[in-house]
Amino acid sequence: MSTTIPWSKRTRHAAESWLVECVAVAVRRQPLERVRARGEALGRLLYALSGGRRRVALENVANAFPDKPAAEHERIVRGMFEHFSRMLLELLRFRTLTNEEIQAVGEHEGAEYVHEAYARGKGVLFIGGHIGFWEMQAIGHPLTWKPISMMMRPLDNPRLHALLDQIRRRSGNTAIGRQGSIRKILRALAANRGVAILIDQHLHTSEAIYVNFFGRPAATTSVIASLVLRTGAAVIPVFGLPLPGGRYRFIYAPPVAPPVDNSPEAIHDFTQRCTDVIETYVGRHPELWLWMHRRWRAAPALEGAVGPSETMTKDAGSDDAGSEDPAYR
Repeated sequence: MSTTIPWSKRTRHAAESWLVECVAVAVRRQPLERVRARGEALGRLLYALSGGRRRVALENVANAFPDKPAAEHERIVRGMFEHFSRMLLELLRFRTLTNEEIQAVGEHEGAEYVHEAYARGKGVLFIGGHIGFWEMQAIGHPLTWKPISMMMRPLDNPRLHALLDQIRRRSGNTAIGRQGSIRKILRALAANRGVAILIDQHLHTSEAIYVNFFGRPAATTSVIASLVLRTGAAVIPVFGLPLPGGRYRFIYAPPVAPPVDNSPEAIHDFTQRCTDVIETYVGRHPELWLWMHRRWRAAPALEGAVGPSETMTKDAGSDDAGSEDPAYR
């Protein structure tokens, strides 16, 4: 079967890439504080224009916060559009910052948890979600500790994917794609490296389990539990939050205690506790999370849906366990 990209799609990809490069040129010399303000202005425009995505986000916010008034739901969704627009512009600005400049705009909270986790020598699983400035946190991490490996799904536009990949790797990080992902993660953990995995998107594969997220069952990867049982790696939730003046607070939360065993119940409990940490931060900063994603889809009742597949629970150490699609950035 031919994999040639149709002409119309190639044209669209070229136009998208040109537009992003124009934006990159426009912000390349500007202070981050000004870049952030321009991103927020762009977000307000996109909020007005993006009818379908705005409706999905408003529906999700209303279901997550039924006690909040409709005006507050709209404020949260408008803030979400502003945040993701400013993150895009700031990420493009990161392309031209020096390592010293990146270090100067970030401060760390919970650094002791990272030091302790690396000292154990079993690798670190940095889990997070599409909240705040996770991209900036990953870029800045090697400048204080050491490079990490990041789960990455290719963008539909190969030109934009190459640009994003260049930005993500600029401080020494490496990317892990879908093919052979579990084997690569195991090698990274065995070398006492960190691996960053986002766990807040709907998962289609058989390795998904349903846990509670804002009162509704959400399909979530069980691979984190499998990797912890196999390697003994520490699990540290991470969050990048905005500070005034174009700065960031990079939070490393206390480690999540590992599963007590490889039973479906223990794996479900562990995955729920990981998800609870993300829900806590989303609840504190709802305008910083990706509400337009269809996180909640058709799902069984939570009772009885407590574990991953038989393969995962019986052999958490299999190199192929969960290799279909663990979680990607």
